[in-house]
Amino acid sequence: MSEYRVVALVAFDGVQPLDLVGPHEVFAGANQYMERAGGEAPYRVAVVAVRPGTVRSESGLGLVADHGLPVGPIDTLIVAGGRGSQTARYDADLVAWLRTSARQARRTCSVCSGAFILAEAGLLDGRRAATHWARADQLAREYPQVKVDPAALYLQDGPFWTSAGVTAGIDLALALVEEDLGTMVAQTVARWLVLFLRRSGGQSQFAAEVWTDPPEREALRTVVRAIHAEPGADHSLPSLAGRAHLSVRHLQRTFAEALGQSPSTYVTRVRVDAARRLLELEPVPVETIARRCGFGTAESMRRAFQRHLGVPPDAYRDRFRAGPHS
Repeated sequence: MSEYRVVALVAFDGVQPLDLVGPHEVFAGANQYMERAGGEAPYRVAVVAVRPGTVRSESGLGLVADHGLPVGPIDTLIVAGGRGSQTARYDADLVAWLRTSARQARRTCSVCSGAFILAEAGLLDGRRAATHWARADQLAREYPQVKVDPAALYLQDGPFWTSAGVTAGIDLALALVEEDLGTMVAQTVARWLVLFLRRSGGQSQFAAEVWTDPPEREALRTVVRAIHAEPGADHSLPSLAGRAHLSVRHLQRTFAEALGQSPSTYVTRVRVDAARRLLELEPVPVETIARRCGFGTAESMRRAFQRHLGVPPDAYRDRFRAGPHS
């Protein structure tokens, strides 16, 4: 390869360090692979910030930005996330530079809440985008022109790539390397990092338990408390409507208005979370957990897990069960 590709990793005070270091190591690994194979390093990776020098990450770790703005020709632009992104997105110099650089770069990417900075620059308007599951609702609310996918580990929409939080930046970087250099190179780098090239399921399997602010209406609070108190109980629409002293139709309408989803969807999500806890902690058969959590059969629970988490119960247990793994 006669020319290298410049990969610019954008940092700022309060950056999540793994959002930056993870992708950096993937591209560095690709360089190492190609050099061992007798070729040239395909990437030149640079950490950039509004001003060069030390950037203090959200955990306190100091990172060094090699370059300030502007930077020369960029092939791949990656904006990291972290708590500092909520301030960095209002940095006029950074946002203006991103708008200009994105027009010139072959690819523009974000990791985690770095999507907020791309969105503030208007670069994600009308596009599908991913971010950390805990920030997805905020991104969708504050930038309604962005089509937020709260479950995806990473997404590509034209020249724009976005990913979920922290380690998902590594998934994204591996996908970029695979696009550039092929599956064998990306697979080898993933093995060096002791990772799968493509993880099964989406980030929903890592999200926190289902919970919302208690509805203002007492009848709905009663329903929500009952669902969480005993996920495996009878939570059919007639039963829930009876608890709330509402008609089924009225319950469905008011529940959707207050919680943004139907009662049946909420019940399923609570049952999935209850089953997740049992799969993590108790060595009982999947069929037993399905009955205890209100699914009835293991097959019904499997379909719910696939729909909400992207993985079946057995795979979830293998990945997250407590105690020593064989």
